[in-house]
Amino acid sequence: MPLFVGLMSGTSLDGIDAALVRCDTEHVELLDAVGVAMPGALRQQLLALCQAEAVRFADLASAEQAFCHVQAEAVEQLLERNRLDAGAIAAIGSHGQTIEHAPQGEAPYTCQLDNPSLLAELTGCRVVGDFRRRDLAAGGQAAPLAPAFHAALFADDAEWRVVLNLGGFANLTLLPPRSRAMPVTGFDTGPANTLLDAWYARHHGDGHYDADGRWAAGGSVDTALLERLLADPFFARHPPKSTGREYFHLAWLEAHLSGHEAPQDVQATLAELTARSVALGVAQTLGPVPATLIPCGGGTHNADLLQRLGRQLPTLMLADCQTFGWSADWLEAGAFAWLAWRRLEGLPGNLPAVTGAAGPRVLGGVYSA
Repeated sequence: MPLFVGLMSGTSLDGIDAALVRCDTEHVELLDAVGVAMPGALRQQLLALCQAEAVRFADLASAEQAFCHVQAEAVEQLLERNRLDAGAIAAIGSHGQTIEHAPQGEAPYTCQLDNPSLLAELTGCRVVGDFRRRDLAAGGQAAPLAPAFHAALFADDAEWRVVLNLGGFANLTLLPPRSRAMPVTGFDTGPANTLLDAWYARHHGDGHYDADGRWAAGGSVDTALLERLLADPFFARHPPKSTGREYFHLAWLEAHLSGHEAPQDVQATLAELTARSVALGVAQTLGPVPATLIPCGGGTHNADLLQRLGRQLPTLMLADCQTFGWSADWLEAGAFAWLAWRRLEGLPGNLPAVTGAAGPRVLGGVYSA
């Protein structure tokens, strides 16, 4: 079976994940993975671009080039660990770094910083990139794209399964039993680590995130604030829907604060917001049907958040992603290795029932080494 590398850098901006994956029509196997931390200066540069009302082309180009070199470092580490040379890799699937995602309006767009040509030059590997805009061109949200991959890995003949990705934002994939001949659905439910990390960083100088959710666990949920946050129209909107930093950010949070809240209570309220909005998404689409819940992403290391989700989703049985042969940390990177394989095979990578696109589309462009 051919080997692929998937690269993913999420909205948390904490680093680049690289997954080595073996793919064919029958199997998708994770062989190894590495994570490379985002250099501090680059992280700040990317954050500034995500939050800027206007940017210079030179700043975009500088960040993109630096980001591409970190991607190449991740690929190099992965190949060295597995004693592989570039010729062993059929293709790299590169997601890029999302700067802004605005799939609605008169001129919908999604912007990922990426340079597949430079990545091919640096690594000596063929690269598949620019996955999202083909779905957008077909009238879709261009996100989430992982549900097709989740279906390939986790769909069961008899039981419902729900994959919950807890990255910068939370998104759900609902996998009906294959025997039901129902479409896979998936959508973003709202903020997850993005607001939790940003609020924590504002009040602490010891890191970018609330380790294990300990700070949130020590606070009390401000129910009035929680209801104001949940009143945002995004949470009531039915899928297809996707979102990003351009919508949910600290200024959005601050607009709902009275100014009298204790910072630790705000952190607890943000964690509860994630749990409540995920539960709302499940209620809107699945209802009280028993199902297996498979969490993935960085939020799976947040014990406080998982406990809140358990309380909000009592009819779902929690399952470890590792049970299915995949680490929760590398699932998203694996998805883009799989999407690269789909591109080379000329197979669609999107699910119209998820994104709202006019139909299945082959995603991504191919850049030769």
